[in-house]
Amino acid sequence: MPEALAIARQLDLDLVEVAPGANPPVCRIMDYGKFKFDAAQRAKESRRKAVHVGIKEMKYRPKIGPGDFDTKTRQVAKFLEEGHKVKITIMFRGREVFHPELGKKILDRIAEQMDGMGKAEAVPRLDGRNMVMVLAPDKRAKQSAASKGPGHGGNGAAPAPRPAPAAEVPSPAAAETDTGEPVVA
Repeated sequence: MPEALAIARQLDLDLVEVAPGANPPVCRIMDYGKFKFDAAQRAKESRRKAVHVGIKEMKYRPKIGPGDFDTKTRQVAKFLEEGHKVKITIMFRGREVFHPELGKKILDRIAEQMDGMGKAEAVPRLDGRNMVMVLAPDKRAKQSAASKGPGHGGNGAAPAPRPAPAAEVPSPAAAETDTGEPVVA
């Protein structure tokens, strides 16, 4: 041990005891300040790369219009694609709370449209004046879609539809009325 300490001082490094319980004790000659700095940098990098799953919330009403429903549902799909969980809340006002089947129907429509992107993590339940359901991103569906996407079908775009053949339009001079008489323009 004293010889190792002398060698470390001669090299201007630190003597670090790695395994004090071993016989003989295991030591290492190193720059301890640099070791601590590198360990902190690795920990910081791993925290930065960690995926932070947030919970987003989307609120619906039982009497929501089709346009608003589609817009909100597209936003829910975007949240799921980004990897967030989505809490869907149906807010009841007044006597609407006596018809929870309306809220259940909306939540079922959302779950049906999100099939393949996300799955219901918590089934719909009535919580006071709100009905709540939680959707979580479906990793297996996302992986299968990713494996099918870029590698198949060339550039990934669907072929453009062919234009329909133009119907023959009679010239205005040759047009006739229902009775068969020519129309004069």
